[in-house]
Amino acid sequence: MTDTGARRTATAPLPHLGSLMPPRTPASTARIWATLPRELASLFRPRAAEVAVAVVQEIRRSIPEYARLLEGPFGPVVTGGVEEAIAQFIDRLADPGGPRDDRAKLFRHLGRLEVAQGRSVDTLQSAYRIGARVAWRRIAEFGQAVNLPVVTICQLAEAIFDYIDEISVLSLEGFASAQARAAGALERRRRRLLELILSEPPVAPQTLSDLAATANWAVPAKVVVVALERRDDGFELPSFDEGVLDDLEAAEPCLVVDAESQILRCLHEQLPGWRVVIGPPVVLSEARTSLRLARRALVLVQRGLIADEPVIRCERHLSTLWLLTDEFLARELAERTLQPLAGLTVKQRARLSETLLAWLETSGSAPEIAGRLNVHPQTVRYRLHQLEALFGPRLNDPDDRFHMEISLRAMRLLPN
Repeated sequence: MTDTGARRTATAPLPHLGSLMPPRTPASTARIWATLPRELASLFRPRAAEVAVAVVQEIRRSIPEYARLLEGPFGPVVTGGVEEAIAQFIDRLADPGGPRDDRAKLFRHLGRLEVAQGRSVDTLQSAYRIGARVAWRRIAEFGQAVNLPVVTICQLAEAIFDYIDEISVLSLEGFASAQARAAGALERRRRRLLELILSEPPVAPQTLSDLAATANWAVPAKVVVVALERRDDGFELPSFDEGVLDDLEAAEPCLVVDAESQILRCLHEQLPGWRVVIGPPVVLSEARTSLRLARRALVLVQRGLIADEPVIRCERHLSTLWLLTDEFLARELAERTLQPLAGLTVKQRARLSETLLAWLETSGSAPEIAGRLNVHPQTVRYRLHQLEALFGPRLNDPDDRFHMEISLRAMRLLPN
């Protein structure tokens, strides 16, 4: 192609990029940068400032979120970033093999800023694409004005979009690293909050409130603590929303959850392969108590003293938890209170114990107790006479009756 044929006039339309640019590969982009004339840098450098202004104006017009930020302290950051991006592009035209450390620092920093500002990286990527379009339009118009070859203009287009790809990747790296650090810091604060909520002695409420604010956790009116036991390793650790504080990797895993949270209704679905015990609802300062009761109930489930269900709620087993809070004391009380039964055979003791408990619970007549025990009323009368002979006036003493009932209930729960 002759020089005349390779040139276009200033009035000719711009080339269509999709038809002129082949797919980019590392080898092809390296070739493009290497073959672009070095003198282009000196041609474009005096016009860098006006291109930067045009890019910022288009960003302001096209991205409302940035338009607002450009009016505040963030404005110089955006403007400075655009100016530096253009300057680095021109520097690369002048020296394609030059150092890129400063380029990487700038664009990784811009990615990190998006995390700090609470935005997704998509906004920054949109700004890059806008900048590329504006820069390409200005370069193409200038290239035609100075009669640059079409090949060179097309190579410049490829270089622009290759450059945008490169800085986009750098910003993504910065965004990802900052996001990971932010997530890690947030996770550490939430884990620390969980530890302090369950610590002994209790931590001052203001301390918990301050840490909860930094951990993105709204302090509820009441909480429950959920004790967990992993029964199947085939399931991945679940993830919960921000309302749940969790430590699933501890030796004794647990959750702290708003007592009114809907999550509590579907824990069995979210925690397949786990045994789940929900402690009673308490104010935050009493969370340790909810945990203690949940873990106590978990032990009783493991021993078969509380029925195993997909989700066990302590509220439904409070009397059992109370009676078995201290098994030694329960047995000691039973041994002293029920001492008159000690000399009987195992079968006699069992029959009289169930009759005595039915009588204490109902204060009913012989027929009523007989129906409850599924025996003949005369059998009940005979057993009641035996109990009167063994316990005497103690059967009429309110304190003794109370001790007898809780002892019999506890012994019914505890294994022999």
